[in-house]
Amino acid sequence: MFIARFREAPKRLLAALTLLFISFALFCAPGRAEDFLDPAVAFKFSARMEGERTAVVTYDIAPGYYMYRERFKFTATGAQLDEPQIPPGKVKYDQTFEKDVETYHGSVTIRIPVESGSAFTLNATSQGCADAGLCYPPQEHSARLTAGGGTAQPSIPIGANAAPQSSIALSSAPLSEGPASASTPGPRSTQAESVPAPAPAEEAPAPAPGVSSPAPTTTTAPSDMASIGAILQGGRLLAIVPAFALLGLGLAFTPCVLPMVPILSSIIVGEGKTKRSRGLLLSVTYSLGMAIVYTALGVAAGLIGEGLSAALQNPWVLGAFALLIVAMAMSMFGFYQLQVPAALQTKLANASGRQASGKLAGVFAMGAISALIVGPCVAAPLAGALVYISQTRDVLVGGAALFSMAIGMSIPLLLVGVSAGSLLPRAGAWMESVKRFFGVLMLGMALWLVSPVLPALVQMILWAALLLGYGAWLLSRRGHWAAIAFGAAFGILGALQLVGLATGGRDPLAPLAHLTGTPKHALQFQRVKTVAELDAVLAANRGKTAMLDFYADWCVSCKEMEKLTFVEPAVQAKLANTLLLQVDVTANDAADKAMLKRFGLFGPPGIILFGKDGTEIPDSRVIGYQSANKFLGSLQKLD
Repeated sequence: MFIARFREAPKRLLAALTLLFISFALFCAPGRAEDFLDPAVAFKFSARMEGERTAVVTYDIAPGYYMYRERFKFTATGAQLDEPQIPPGKVKYDQTFEKDVETYHGSVTIRIPVESGSAFTLNATSQGCADAGLCYPPQEHSARLTAGGGTAQPSIPIGANAAPQSSIALSSAPLSEGPASASTPGPRSTQAESVPAPAPAEEAPAPAPGVSSPAPTTTTAPSDMASIGAILQGGRLLAIVPAFALLGLGLAFTPCVLPMVPILSSIIVGEGKTKRSRGLLLSVTYSLGMAIVYTALGVAAGLIGEGLSAALQNPWVLGAFALLIVAMAMSMFGFYQLQVPAALQTKLANASGRQASGKLAGVFAMGAISALIVGPCVAAPLAGALVYISQTRDVLVGGAALFSMAIGMSIPLLLVGVSAGSLLPRAGAWMESVKRFFGVLMLGMALWLVSPVLPALVQMILWAALLLGYGAWLLSRRGHWAAIAFGAAFGILGALQLVGLATGGRDPLAPLAHLTGTPKHALQFQRVKTVAELDAVLAANRGKTAMLDFYADWCVSCKEMEKLTFVEPAVQAKLANTLLLQVDVTANDAADKAMLKRFGLFGPPGIILFGKDGTEIPDSRVIGYQSANKFLGSLQKLD
């Protein structure tokens, strides 16, 4: 009785974990972000003349928003302004400035004495925030006024399209101190005209990129994503579906997708003698489960405006995923049979009248869970689709692109299914050996999955144990020469991990690199945490290019860029005169989310290049991993 219960326990554990992860996929996405108003709507600007010597500026403030009294600034071209008459505001303690400040809700009217005998341009600078906790960059408006004339229409503020910033951005986003440059005068009339806001004076600190340029998600598309955006904007499904299927096929051979091959192979092998048609059916079922959940997660991320990377890369979540894969690996070693719980399988079979339905439901569920493993990988096609969904809310086109990409990523899985009748071995001794091989692969996959949150020392110990253990098992078989050769190879690889560990090596991918040749030095980045800190650094760096790297401990592609790309001498030489900045979004706290939102990113890796004027270089973003040669091509934009 005890043994029977012991053998049933893994099945119950597997069932519980399966239900847990399906529930996580459906219900554990981040909450929807606040829908903040465009600054032109939140703070409606208007200006008019009251008599011949007084300009009246009014801001109509939307409910839930407020403006700072000390952030108003007025200049004029073609007129002399006296001290503005700004009414007292409501005093509140501001956490950013750590002092009492005066604010306005509802509306505020400011009267400005003017000395002018003709038409002039009034330039107004202001800044406001939402009560929900986000603040907008300083907004600049201009209005063409005539002494004794009428009301100016509101102008479009600079940065109106920019994403709101965290309130901490207020402390170091200085307003322009110099006079605004003159705008081209419009026709003289009693009705004042709205004119574009002039640029800040040359001697002023460089404004934040989000202030001086349009939102990055609309006009600063990366070069790798330019064609992707063009395809999506066309809205033609006949072009989108094949294009994204090909892009998905290109992603199919990345570390994010390849781990699914042993999972599906183990399912097919676990059935014993499998016909080609049955293998294809299992592959299609698995791929559909992955594609549907992958599409749903992508659409949700695009609508929410945040990536799910951080949520899925939480150490506890990664650990739970790894335990699930270990449970699957144990079934490959014969400890128990991997299948949907008997009660659920019976119900599914009875409902459809086919005994195979229970198995297919389990395969579909495993595909759905696998989508959670693929989901955190951010590549240019995925980022392009998410940005398109977040901008247009077009779920049909964006979802079709994501689903097509998922199908493209599934092509190797379909090939595994088609080959079930020929490439995979028949039942017998070889079948048992192959099942154990897949079990070892899945243990390696579990270790790879949690590697971003494990110290290098622990990783090397675990890799050594896995390699030495499997090598010893192969050598103990004393069978075919191939088993002996592979056993010796695995044993040597495991021994290299131990030698590297003992001699001070801390890189599982290159355990002896520290003993051979000249060590490669990593790039030295200056860490920034908040949008305000970034703005201040860029303002102080005028006249020099800059690079901002989005990094996270759980980001595998970030580690690849760090170890394989940034260490190359040619890359370091190219960046020798560039300010290197890095933001660590591992914690995924409010400041990290504000930084990602500022640049319209859904997660790392992402690299933003800034010109000498402190603004982002158009068509220069790097999304996902790039080899050294390709990255050097991207860096040509700095010239």
